[in-house]
Amino acid sequence: MIKYLKLHDEKCVGCMNCTATCSRMYFKVDDPSKSRIQVQGLGGGKFHLVACDQECRKCVAECPVQAITVSSQGVVMINKGLCVGCLACVAVCPIEAMRFFPADGVPFKCIACGACVKTCPKGALEMAEKEDSPASRFPFEAAAAVAREGSK
Repeated sequence: MIKYLKLHDEKCVGCMNCTATCSRMYFKVDDPSKSRIQVQGLGGGKFHLVACDQECRKCVAECPVQAITVSSQGVVMINKGLCVGCLACVAVCPIEAMRFFPADGVPFKCIACGACVKTCPKGALEMAEKEDSPASRFPFEAAAAVAREGSK
């Protein structure tokens, strides 16, 4: 199973409680650019929420130093100690959920912690689980195979 943050754009009112909670939790400042979840205004009172779906995993396969792995809960995690800051993961993310703030030096993304869910007044965010498909495991397995070959 994959633990992830399920997003409901149709319920979002753009209050930014989620981004404030996230940026304060991980960066100790209220700054939407430092949030692991993003709220994009579409106009007309409509919003689009962006956070890692934990299933794509292109970043796992792309990381040249295997600093990005998948936890036992199916959450894509970045090991800051191993990361070299090449930003290949940021470049390969198809939904721009992998974030980077220059002063930090290491990419970051939603890790499905659920803190934002508690502060959303409209229920636009929820913690959920989904089946781990063979397609989502492929990048992880490919990266592991490359690592095994390199150690021979």
